[in-house]
Amino acid sequence: MIEARPLSLPGVIEIIPKRFGDERGFFAETFNRYQLAEAGINLDWMQDNQSFSTSVHTLRGLHYQELPFAQAKLVRVLRGRILDVAVDIRKHSPTYRKWVAIELSAEAFNQLLVPIGFAHGFLTLEPCTEVFYKVTAPWSREHDRSIRWDDPEIGVDWRLGRTVPIVSDKDREAPFLADVPPAFIFDANGKYK
Repeated sequence: MIEARPLSLPGVIEIIPKRFGDERGFFAETFNRYQLAEAGINLDWMQDNQSFSTSVHTLRGLHYQELPFAQAKLVRVLRGRILDVAVDIRKHSPTYRKWVAIELSAEAFNQLLVPIGFAHGFLTLEPCTEVFYKVTAPWSREHDRSIRWDDPEIGVDWRLGRTVPIVSDKDREAPFLADVPPAFIFDANGKYK
């Protein structure tokens, strides 16, 4: 059984699998296609990814892939804790440039579904954090894109205060959203193209 809790942006959903515990520890189904389908989530997962970050305040993002390799993501933390962020980058969407953030942790055992049409990033909140995520399309160098994590028109509150995050050269040099052609266009039927 899973609990699926929609967040403030359409399609972004916190998922909490049920854990069954006893004196030995616990057992859980962290992914079950049928339970997700019962919650209205019918996606074809194609690849699993895992990242490890040694330091607190390691920031990865904001990333997305263009069509036809656009990816939905199902993100969870195996060890540690992150601030996970999804940004609506569907031009003409009612929530265009809006973002939502949620803490994911190994302890809370929660996951985040990030749909196609959203950029994704996360900030580690503990050392030695491992993040595992499923994606609906394989990685494609030609379609891989980034947006600046500190784009002022988006204004994500990474809860950093005056702390400078650890960021890759790729993410540091990423363009602002206003400087890239739209990857997803939201139409009147609520779809993107």
